Amino acid sequence: MDGASLLEEARAAAGLSQAALAAAAGTSRPTLSAYENGRKSPSIQTASRLLEAAGFELTVAPRVEFQEMAIDRGRPILVPTELPRLPLDRAFAVVELPLHLNWSDRGRVFDLRDRRQRARVYEIVLREGRPEDVLSYVDGALLVDLWDELVLPRPVRLGWDSLVKRATEPRIA
Repeated sequence: MDGASLLEEARAAAGLSQAALAAAAGTSRPTLSAYENGRKSPSIQTASRLLEAAGFELTVAPRVEFQEMAIDRGRPILVPTELPRLPLDRAFAVVELPLHLNWSDRGRVFDLRDRRQRARVYEIVLREGRPEDVLSYVDGALLVDLWDELVLPRPVRLGWDSLVKRATEPRIA
C-alpha cells in the first residue's frame, strides 16, 4: 500500500472529511488532498501527525517475504521469513476460501472466531495456499497458538516448524 492510499484509508476509516482531518492535523485541505492523490509526498513527521489525528499510529513492521524450501521429494514449500499478522477484523472474519484452496468443499463458509474452523482454514491454507493466501488468511500469533493441534503433512510441518518455534523463543522485553 502506498502512502497516498494509506492516508485516504485512515481518513475514511475515521469517518473524517479532508477538511476535518486537515484542521485536526494542522494542515490545509488542499495539501491533504495533494497527499491523498499522490501529487505531494508528506514527510514522515507529517504523515505521522495526519495518522494520529485520524486515530491511527504509524508503525514499523517486518516485511514478510517467502522463500522456497525443498523438503523430502515432494514439491517445494513456500515459507514466509516472518510470521504474518492480520488486523483483528480479518483475523476473526467469516470467510469463504477461493476454489484453488477449498476445491473439495466449495462454497463452505468458515468463521475464524471459532478455533476449530480457524484451525481447518490454517491447515488448508498452509497445505494448498500461495503466499497471497497466507497473507490473507493466516495470523502468525493465532497460528502459533494452534500449531501443535494442526493436522499437516510432514513436509509442510517441517517447512514451517522452525519459523513457528522461533516465534515462541523466550526474549527479554
